[in-house]
Amino acid sequence: MGLELKKIVVTGIGILSPIGLSAGDFWKSLMNGKSGAAPITYFDTTDFATTFACELKGFKADDFIDRKSADRMDPYCQYGVIAAEQALKDSGLDLQSIDPTRIGVVHGSGIGGMTTYDTQFRTYMERGPRRVSPFFIPMLIPDIAAGQISIRNGLMGPNYATSSACATSLHAIMDGFMLLQMGMADYMVCGGSEATVTPMGVAGFNAARALSTANDRPEKASRPYDVDRDGFVMGEGAGSLVLETLESAVKRGAKIYAEVAGVAASADAYHLTAPHPEGIGALSAMNNALKMAGITPDKIDYINTHGTSTPLGDVAEVQAIKKAFGEHAYKLSISSTKSMTGHLLGAAGALESVACILALQNQVVPPTINCDNLDPQIDLDVTPNKPKERKIEYALNNGFGFGGHNGCLIFKKGPDA
Repeated sequence: MGLELKKIVVTGIGILSPIGLSAGDFWKSLMNGKSGAAPITYFDTTDFATTFACELKGFKADDFIDRKSADRMDPYCQYGVIAAEQALKDSGLDLQSIDPTRIGVVHGSGIGGMTTYDTQFRTYMERGPRRVSPFFIPMLIPDIAAGQISIRNGLMGPNYATSSACATSLHAIMDGFMLLQMGMADYMVCGGSEATVTPMGVAGFNAARALSTANDRPEKASRPYDVDRDGFVMGEGAGSLVLETLESAVKRGAKIYAEVAGVAASADAYHLTAPHPEGIGALSAMNNALKMAGITPDKIDYINTHGTSTPLGDVAEVQAIKKAFGEHAYKLSISSTKSMTGHLLGAAGALESVACILALQNQVVPPTINCDNLDPQIDLDVTPNKPKERKIEYALNNGFGFGGHNGCLIFKKGPDA
């Protein structure tokens, strides 16, 4: 049986993604199998091994926040603030009537203000140290999005950032869950944001040989589980959830999207950038999340996998799934929405949590697009190319990061689904 804990539910969602700047547009694009990958427009890619990414299309900060505030935020911070404020609005919370010390923020970023770093380093090299902006450090650091969300909305409860590479925002949601369990807050705004489509960001991941170089077919480049996959596609954006206890949500008549049924974290303790080939850290996280949820493996219907489209990572995760779920692994559906959004690094877990929640709401599994020639090492139902209607009571979300950081969340269908 699971631990006797308060039920924690999701009552607000917010999202900025390469395939939609709202939850509705995001879901529509997932159902249409839309790729967000296209040639990079932010800088000249002439000398780069990779010339494409999943940028936020049609995004203008002025459409969401005032220009003065936007100018003092790195794009990753803009994205995080906007997604959090979308989630707060969606939750229906009346911030004027809530004790501000009882609502907190845990919002992370894997890297932080990479755009600010790029531009200010160029200023330093070309014009000297006295021309570096006084806003350089506040715009750079990865905790400042959490700070800005707190300041702009008067949220005085627990406030900090997580930073654990691609597990960052899963850990942020997990921390929010635990803070509510401990009674340290009544409401938590949790998620992550990332904006690394910059010269140094792309050059760095190219140097690590992590990115796809399929420059002639960017929309086909993110192809998890396909035998021809050659690396991940950089994405950017943000995701945010409002969490509270079930008792609180029912009392105020809130829409309940889903219950956060189980959370877990683990470490591979193996390699800085490569996953353990047998997926033992991922296995541990999934097993512990199931234990906390108090459910047997056969209750899981859908897994939104980490599925980055790297040769090693995809296979290792599938191996871990087969160990965790046994014969049931062949009855559940898995998919990688990164095939459409690209990899949002520290924001991936929050974005993909929204995908899980919307899958529960709509009882549809999003597809893995570009899966035309399934890797023979991968023999599970990866939901290739088209969405699939099916009963989904529980959905599981995996995220694994450089450094061997692993996170796993389990969502249960809410009463309003």
